[in-house]
Amino acid sequence: MNFRATVWSVRREVWENRSIYIAPLIVAAVIVFGALIATLAGRHTVKFDTPPDKIAQHYDIAAGVLMGTTLIVAIFYCLDALYGERRDRSILFWKSMPVSDLNTVLSKMAIPLVILPIVTFVVTIATHLIMVLMSSAFLLMHGHSPAALWGLPWLQMSFGLLYHLFSVHSLGYAPVFAWLLLVSAWAKRLPFLWAFLPPAAIGVVEKMVFNTSRFGTMIGSILSGGDMGDAMKGGGGSMFFHFNAAEFFSRPGLWIGFAFATVFLAAAVRLRRYRDPI
Repeated sequence: MNFRATVWSVRREVWENRSIYIAPLIVAAVIVFGALIATLAGRHTVKFDTPPDKIAQHYDIAAGVLMGTTLIVAIFYCLDALYGERRDRSILFWKSMPVSDLNTVLSKMAIPLVILPIVTFVVTIATHLIMVLMSSAFLLMHGHSPAALWGLPWLQMSFGLLYHLFSVHSLGYAPVFAWLLLVSAWAKRLPFLWAFLPPAAIGVVEKMVFNTSRFGTMIGSILSGGDMGDAMKGGGGSMFFHFNAAEFFSRPGLWIGFAFATVFLAAAVRLRRYRDPI
């Protein structure tokens, strides 16, 4: 594998797929506008005895919306990543370049695993900062102290956000993204249906034949991120106050997911090598 070629391929993906950063920026602008309206309405008045977890909930919501946005972007990107180049026949041009199929597939996998979490982190931190500045200005103008806002453990929350993005939204979803890339490399049409109907059919057949739902539970565990439930136990607290890397990486399901992701990516590389344009 040529590392330099992979890096340049990742850059090409970012240049050609502007939704990677435009969609989060648009959603962030909407969040900031909504926060401005809420601030002007006086809904962000913070008292000195307001618990930090209660204050942080506003910023959790903003972060959750941005993470949901980039997750949707990742799903549609993966579904179109290999299908689109066969549909518009640009694969013939890219195959003439000195970039292997392995480099190409890995560069496309790097978008949801690395690039989108970084974009989400940067945009979320910038959105939080703007929200804090607006709330602080409003509080000062009305004779209230913004000390409670600035007293939040922002460094801990930022680290927790980064951990959450790269554990749940990157490594935890790796088999999902790899599966979508495999479908994108295989499908001749309607990759969205081919990606989601087979797992749904497996779940239905399992329920009808064995009266169990283990496959659906496994998929649900992957899609829920696994550690979200632990983060939110014990009432409403910021999910970014809770992170346990040792516990996360010790989960057998995570490594099983990595094994599936490796198989799916290997199959996607082989399909790209031999699949004809549509």
